[in-house]
Amino acid sequence: MMDTKRDWARKRDQLVGAVTDLGFPEELGEAVARGLGSEKAMERMLGYLRNVKPKTAELIVDEMLAIQSEIDAWKEKKAAEAANENYNEYRRGW
Repeated sequence: MMDTKRDWARKRDQLVGAVTDLGFPEELGEAVARGLGSEKAMERMLGYLRNVKPKTAELIVDEMLAIQSEIDAWKEKKAAEAANENYNEYRRGW
């Protein structure tokens, strides 16, 4: 568990560093890291920051929201698939 926290903190630090390297405040980077939550989501954001080099904070926040939206849609899809599988198992039991 400690490695997970350490890895998350390392990824957060990379994200904050990328945001500040673009000239934005550290607080923005920290807010984006908290908003994204997972290392994988932060890695996606890092790729965006490194490749696109957004010029405004609004573009950074917009990308964060897009990533969050994709993650939420994926979670909903997986929950629906699990519910469908449970229903099918129930029906097979009849």
